[in-house]
Amino acid sequence: MMRAVTTCSLPTLLSYHLCYHELMAQREKRSISLPPDLARAVEEAARAEGTTFSAWLAQTAAHRLKLEAGRQALAEWERENGPLTETELAEGRARARSTLGRAPADAAERKSA
Repeated sequence: MMRAVTTCSLPTLLSYHLCYHELMAQREKRSISLPPDLARAVEEAARAEGTTFSAWLAQTAAHRLKLEAGRQALAEWERENGPLTETELAEGRARARSTLGRAPADAAERKSA
């Protein structure tokens, strides 16, 4: 016998959480209007990723919110501690490139030259 489980994560600024009740994701239905070209581009992107229009929009919105939360956190840190140095910025960019599996900036620059 399968038991119904309710698990809800509290929302945070840095992540997108689903609330599960009886093994189904809870969603809020919305109606939006998009320019035709944008709607077609979203549909194509969703199809290319093997997902739905709604799921693609939700994932993209969640990603955008994470980026904005990061920008806000960085701005707050800089207000409290002063601007990042060029060395700190370079180290952060290198760490981000590594995390994303991209070549170091100097290697990427050599390829484009």
